[in-house]
Amino acid sequence: MKTPNTIYHNATVTRERRNQLNGHKSVVIWFTGLSGSGKSTLAHSVEEKLHNLGCRTYVLDGDNVRHGLSSNLTFSDNDRKENIRRIGEVAKLMTEAGVIIIAAFISPFKKDRNMVRNLMPHGDFIEIYCNASLEICEKRDVKGLYKKARKGEISSFTGVSSPYETPKNPDLVVHTGSLTLDESVDMVMDMLVDRGVIDNEN
Repeated sequence: MKTPNTIYHNATVTRERRNQLNGHKSVVIWFTGLSGSGKSTLAHSVEEKLHNLGCRTYVLDGDNVRHGLSSNLTFSDNDRKENIRRIGEVAKLMTEAGVIIIAAFISPFKKDRNMVRNLMPHGDFIEIYCNASLEICEKRDVKGLYKKARKGEISSFTGVSSPYETPKNPDLVVHTGSLTLDESVDMVMDMLVDRGVIDNEN
């Protein structure tokens, strides 16, 4: 739903000019996968690498967003959709600001991930599937959430009582269940060079 009686203002300082000033493209790198698949760890490690190269970056992390922007939302299917919609709109604004957005969200539903992809110009949404099996993620159980979900203390928990729709054609699959963190970071960085987001010289 669009807000009535508003007119979009086109800025004279464009995204293209900001990208030129920064020396890199602004894109959304979207990490999806089960809880415990290593999304946040990989996202922050990639940001560290990009930051050290002089890139403008920001990580949008699932838990952090739910402490502020989406603090009024539950984990129902409708609220999950709204959570991803809000994140997508924020990510779109930040790419206009010339920032490389690194998003780490379970984002279990294909239609919601596609909704964010469709917000962006073609090629500006890079979907990376952090592929780690439920068994591995549950064994890690970094936050103790699987244990609570199995006890029924958490409802609508992805992988246990709520489904995860595996991406069919992600831009990159990182087997975080078997690769080291350094190997995973290298895969992402190589792809960013191949996509022309950053230069080889960086």
